Amino acid sequence: MTAVAAGRDGAGGRSARGVVEMIFRARELSLVAALAVLVAVTAAANPNFLSGQGVKDIFLNTSILALLAVGQSLIVITRNIDLSVGSVVGLVAFTTGQFLAADPGGRGVALALVYGIAVGAACGLVNGLLVSFCRVPALVVTLGTLYVIQGLDHYIAHGRQINAVDLPPAVLALGNEGVFGVPYLPIITVAVMLATGYYLRSYPSGRDFYAIGSSPEAARLAGVPVRRRVLAAYLFSGALAGLAGVLWLARFGTVVADSARGWELLVVSAVVVGGVAIVGGVGTVYGAALGALLLTTIGSALVVLKVNSFWQQALTGALLLLAITVDRVLAVRVTRLLRRRSVHHGA
Repeated sequence: MTAVAAGRDGAGGRSARGVVEMIFRARELSLVAALAVLVAVTAAANPNFLSGQGVKDIFLNTSILALLAVGQSLIVITRNIDLSVGSVVGLVAFTTGQFLAADPGGRGVALALVYGIAVGAACGLVNGLLVSFCRVPALVVTLGTLYVIQGLDHYIAHGRQINAVDLPPAVLALGNEGVFGVPYLPIITVAVMLATGYYLRSYPSGRDFYAIGSSPEAARLAGVPVRRRVLAAYLFSGALAGLAGVLWLARFGTVVADSARGWELLVVSAVVVGGVAIVGGVGTVYGAALGALLLTTIGSALVVLKVNSFWQQALTGALLLLAITVDRVLAVRVTRLLRRRSVHHGA
């Protein structure tokens, strides 16, 4: 290959990547626009929606969902799924509360975080080993562990609940206080999101996740350790679910065995609505976090507007179907565009 041809191909590759990034960045900008319209309409109907406490509640409610969406994004990018995250949050929230209540004077925030993340990571490790090394379909594995973890949680709880009065004040402060008026929960979520997004974009091992999602076989032939990367995605998602469980406990104080029940589908919806393609290989954690913010804002807006909560589920389902349709249309158009550019540069 001549230097000219090589340069032409390199320029074509960079141009193609630029087109793809531009298209999916536009997807994220469309979420921002939808959020702006939703907030404007709701605020016009009820000005209290944008009160200081109202905005604070939206960000607090978004934080845990967005944190779970960041972890789920890595798994979906690799063309897999994790339906057990809601159960992991419930298990970690209750067992961490039980752990702290046993010695509220000697166990604080640091021990709670270590304990919760360790339990969540253990659950993610089980899922990852079964999916990556035992090659069991992710849907089957995580649906099974969803029920196993739920059963274990109910067995441990025996109908009991953890009350806020049993917890150390520092743990409750983590969920309800902040720095300069900004709650700790959104700060933690944003920090995790930025670090994860930077890693995925800037490190070769981070880009491996996209390669696996685009074509697992091609990634394997290119030398990508597919099994280890998939295992790492599940381990990371499990650890974030454990962190989310501790934050759930800190936020609400009183928890029962079925905390966060049903959230697995809400998390998947946030990820897909945020532009992470369900077929893998495309999307960002920033988009997933925006999807979580959009779904949470819709729920808050419906409450403010006194609309039946059933419509929140209906709108979530409609957004999910719309996102999948848009992903499919974009994928087809991007493929055609890249083919045309490839023919043009190869001419």
